[in-house]
Amino acid sequence: MTPDRIVLAGVRARGHHGVLDHEKRDGQEFVVDVVMTVDLTRAGDTDDLEHTVNYAEVAADVVRRVEGPSLDLIEALADQIAGDVLARPLVEAVEVVVHKPSAPVGVPFGDVQVRISRVARRPVVVALGANLGQAPETLRSALLDLGAGPMRVDAVAPFVATDPVGGPEQPDYTNTVAVGTTSLSPWHLLEELHGIEARHGRTREVRWGARTLDLDLIQYGDPRTGDDVVSADPALTLPHPRAHERAFVLQPWTAADPDAELRTEWGVVPVSDLLRSVGTDGVREMPEEPTW
Repeated sequence: MTPDRIVLAGVRARGHHGVLDHEKRDGQEFVVDVVMTVDLTRAGDTDDLEHTVNYAEVAADVVRRVEGPSLDLIEALADQIAGDVLARPLVEAVEVVVHKPSAPVGVPFGDVQVRISRVARRPVVVALGANLGQAPETLRSALLDLGAGPMRVDAVAPFVATDPVGGPEQPDYTNTVAVGTTSLSPWHLLEELHGIEARHGRTREVRWGARTLDLDLIQYGDPRTGDDVVSADPALTLPHPRAHERAFVLQPWTAADPDAELRTEWGVVPVSDLLRSVGTDGVREMPEEPTW
């Protein structure tokens, strides 16, 4: 299926980019096209600007770059524009074309253009848990599904056995945490996680009840650089509203990424500090290492 796209074509502005002295002195007109890959499903369902990209803002960013400091190469200009676009969490990929119609080529020509494509790579943290069936095997299979689809898995914590928290009486859980990167928007990633759960027989009948597989999106982006997504939407709250108090998330997370930090109501806090605060009661190491 062809992905959804937003096309912004023919943005014009005057800049001073080029290697020749007269280009930097006199300037010339540049034309920029931007094609953004964006999952527009929720925008179509809700008619809400929050779930799409404000292309007027993108156009303003393009003009700012063109009119900004002089660069020798329009390749560099295209790369900077692409970086600005990918800073928007809903944009999963972008193609930028910079046209230089007055380029000093020396022969008759119609246009000179540089076309680049970039894909988003944003840090994500996903917690996995299961307590029905062969839980360790389920987690291994789910990790393979994660790595083959919605994210690049860079590290996985050793599996731990944990006591159930809340809900009815039920078996102990097997838990782990995967850290890596994704090109998907937060909502698109959540949809993919739900799809993996469903393929492993997950149903949502009893709140905090036993389950064949649970995949929780804990954090999207990096709070250390301030580019993490914060959302109060009940259907996708980011960062996960209870991650800071759950030892079965914090303990494996620190094992997968000892330098991890989490945004909380007290600010950005090292996950290792949060783990020391809540303790590790109810979390037990397992002898087997994850295979994924």
